[in-house]
Amino acid sequence: MEDEFIVAMDLSGMVENLGFAVAGPFATLAEGLSAVHRSPPDAAILDVQLADGEVFPLADELVRLGVPIIFHSGHADGRLLHNRYPGARSASKPCPSDLIARYLREATAAPRRAGTAERH
Repeated sequence: MEDEFIVAMDLSGMVENLGFAVAGPFATLAEGLSAVHRSPPDAAILDVQLADGEVFPLADELVRLGVPIIFHSGHADGRLLHNRYPGARSASKPCPSDLIARYLREATAAPRRAGTAERH
């Protein structure tokens, strides 16, 4: 989930270079929710502020499905995110791509458990 085109393309390319398939990018909450209901991903990289509002309804659905979340946002308080989503990882924009890559590898290596999240 990323509504800034350049950032979305950069993240998509990085994720593909790591050997993962990319199901997005999606710029709106509606697009993200639709995609998740069609086929839940192995992990999700989420910007908090999207073109049509905040990403939290999608993040809540991902947690319910046991999908690991990586927040990548310049508009979020990391402490609040970790309180609401204890197992999520977060990185403030801008951040080095190797940090997002590490978080993605960690997230996809951990076992998925619907409705729960591990603290990291």
